[in-house]
Amino acid sequence: MSVPSVPVVDLPADASLLDVREADEWAAGRAPGARHLPMSQLTERISEVPADEPLYVVCRSGGRSARVVAYLAQQGYPAVNVEGGMQAWSASGRDVVADPGTTPEII
Repeated sequence: MSVPSVPVVDLPADASLLDVREADEWAAGRAPGARHLPMSQLTERISEVPADEPLYVVCRSGGRSARVVAYLAQQGYPAVNVEGGMQAWSASGRDVVADPGTTPEII
C-alpha cells in the first residue's frame, strides 16, 4: 500500500510533526517542536493525535512512520510520511535538539 509522503526538503515551514520513535531515540535527538507519540503506544493514545490538520509523521528512516501513516489514514487522519525520517532531516541541515546536557544525535 502506498502512503502519502514528502521529502524533508519539501516539508512546509509550519509542518506539524509527530515523532513515532521510542523514548531513547526521542531523547537523543529530535526536530524542534515535534510531538512525541511512540508507535508502540499509538493505538491507546490515538485521542492525542490532531485530526484537523495535516500531520507529518517521522521516525528514524521512514519505515515505522510509513506504517503509522497507513494506520492513521485508515482512521481518517490527514497524515503524511516524512521520507528518510530523522536521518534525512539531520542530513538536510535542519535543526536537531536533544535533552539538556546531551549532544543531539539520531540513533
